[in-house]
Amino acid sequence: MRLSFAGAVERAFGARLGRRLMPVGSRLDSILYDSDDRSVSQRIAVIAFGVRVVSAAIAYVSQVLLARWMGDFEYGVFVVVWVGAVILGGLACLGFQTAIVRFVPEYVARGDTALLRGVLVGSRVYGFIAATLFAGLGILGLLGFGDALSSYYLIPLYLGAVTLPMLALSEIQDGMARAFSWADLSLWPTYIVRPIIILATMALALGLGWAPDAVTAMGSVIVATYVTSIGQLILLQRRLGRTVPSGPRQYQPMLWIGVALPIFVVEGFFNLLTNVDILVVGYFMAPDQVAIYFAAAKTLALVHFVYFAVRAGGAQRFSKYYTSGDTQRLASFVRDTLHWTFWPSLALILVIFIVGKQLLLLFGPSFGSGYPLFFILSVGLLARASIGPAESLLTMAGQQRICAAIYTATFLVNIVLNFALIPRFGLAGAAFATSVALLLETFALYFATRNRLGIRSFVLFTFPPFRRATGAVL
Repeated sequence: MRLSFAGAVERAFGARLGRRLMPVGSRLDSILYDSDDRSVSQRIAVIAFGVRVVSAAIAYVSQVLLARWMGDFEYGVFVVVWVGAVILGGLACLGFQTAIVRFVPEYVARGDTALLRGVLVGSRVYGFIAATLFAGLGILGLLGFGDALSSYYLIPLYLGAVTLPMLALSEIQDGMARAFSWADLSLWPTYIVRPIIILATMALALGLGWAPDAVTAMGSVIVATYVTSIGQLILLQRRLGRTVPSGPRQYQPMLWIGVALPIFVVEGFFNLLTNVDILVVGYFMAPDQVAIYFAAAKTLALVHFVYFAVRAGGAQRFSKYYTSGDTQRLASFVRDTLHWTFWPSLALILVIFIVGKQLLLLFGPSFGSGYPLFFILSVGLLARASIGPAESLLTMAGQQRICAAIYTATFLVNIVLNFALIPRFGLAGAAFATSVALLLETFALYFATRNRLGIRSFVLFTFPPFRRATGAVL
């Protein structure tokens, strides 16, 4: 027996007020129980956002505890290494973590189960091997050039290289689960289970007398990464066994790589764009300053979660509507994603302005100095939210090359600004560089979506009907 929100509203508020609030209850019922594409996408987005909110709380508590346990300096070392490992783990997938979200709905719609089975197996093998090669090259690089690094980074970096194969496998499995609209398997392992295991393992290590430093923290990350990735693999394989019929596999590696490589550039530069400021701050400034900047940036990360949630619920729908040529439904769905992304992002930014300083002080008394960074960083985040998951729309419509060009250019601008501004303005320079880069990215993605697809992907515009990609300028 399912709960009806429409009925609950009427019972709770009486007949007169209940009738006025009935549309709200009916809409909640539709999101939770209806099986049409719009309701499914909203349900996935709501689940994704809920998981990311819970994850944010868990991650925030764990980061606060790690900062308290380790101190500013060791926490800053850990932040630089862990951020670098996450970036390389995403890069090591070589674009397959997103390409598979495009291929799975296409093969399911065509009934091509041989290619479906092939891409499900091939993407994981390809990503795991590539990540292992990345890790090996990284270790060789550290052996050859480690003397050029500060000594306190060296051992944590070796440990970070060990995490890369499992980080890449987890990224690809997240994409596979998203492609089948399995929000639990795409979100829970990475955003709920892994942070809890990191925190629990670190607490256990400290209880056993291990040093509260970056080496111990990265050891905890290795345990958590391997446990969650292997567990996700087992659960995903069981569900695929019930969903995809057994049979022969067909492979089209050149086609898959041809699609994945531009996505690799897009995803790679997107990850670099959102994290390069932390790495450059680590290059120019002491680890304790990295810790302050990281705390401020991650406090604003809840705003990113809105975008992530909408993207998680929308990417496979973009692919489905574009592949089937259903232009009206695609245009309507894009309009929905714009509003789902922008208005919650605006509300969250306002909340963070109010309580942000108190949140930063949880990390330690020195972290409150990062509060002014909120106002600089939020400009870029809000601009980016105004166009919704535009790059996901372009990628699912076969326009991944223009996305790659945009992210390449934006990344170069970002890194040039970071190197120019951080030595002079410190942490404020890093925040300004990131916001300017996000503004440029927003304008470029908007014009690319308008010119390539005929859609004005901006929250305050009413755009004309979608047309198939031609590259013509409106």
